[in-house]
Amino acid sequence: MNKYKFLKISSSKKIRYLINKYKKKPYVIFLHGFMSDLEGDKPKKILKYCNKKKIGFLAVEYSGHGKSSGKFTHGNISKWTNEVKIAIKKIIKKNKFILVGSSMGSWISLNQFKFFGNQILGFLGIGSAPEFLENLIWKKFNTKMKKEIKIKGIYNLKHGNYEYPITYQLIKDGRKNKILNKKIINKIYVTMIHGSKDEAVPINYSKKVLKIFKNAEKKLLIIKNGDHSLSSKKNIKKIITELNSIVSNSV
Repeated sequence: MNKYKFLKISSSKKIRYLINKYKKKPYVIFLHGFMSDLEGDKPKKILKYCNKKKIGFLAVEYSGHGKSSGKFTHGNISKWTNEVKIAIKKIIKKNKFILVGSSMGSWISLNQFKFFGNQILGFLGIGSAPEFLENLIWKKFNTKMKKEIKIKGIYNLKHGNYEYPITYQLIKDGRKNKILNKKIINKIYVTMIHGSKDEAVPINYSKKVLKIFKNAEKKLLIIKNGDHSLSSKKNIKKIITELNSIVSNSV
């Protein structure tokens, strides 16, 4: 039975997750992006796929996102990485799993390799955005914006129809979570999917992620005219196809 549940992380924090358990079976773990949640089509369609394959599924909603507790402005990469680590230890336990990270979720996924090494069977990145805080946000701030965030601790960044409350602590914490200079030696299947018209994250980020993996079977799929979220029916189908390929080769 798949349903939303809550996991107590501390006395004041509980995070929401979506689960479908299969005893002694590998899991697919979906990690969403920055200011996203578990209401989108990607986690729901991946869950449907896992049900069909009779493998486990877990999607975690970080604190300050969706229906999880906490303020978004109090969160950062270290905290969200730790919440996922706790969720995996308490829910997945010793079961092996494949990570699927969307945008910032790829950064959080990559951070899990230092905790779970041999438990990880594969990794699928969608519009991967590791280290995006420094390279895609901070470096684009002008002097006035940088001054404001240092004084107020926060800057409301407008991007299209959205407004992102970027805190200075979030930027500084991102610098402690550098991953693109690391090496991951797991012999696993790794696929990066990126839209050719991604307006938020350059394709180069997916290429940089693949370089981290020294012993993996690697693949880069660029989806023609695809945007950053790759949430259309057609694009989710392509994501499921690539996930199925990793599952077939790994499970």
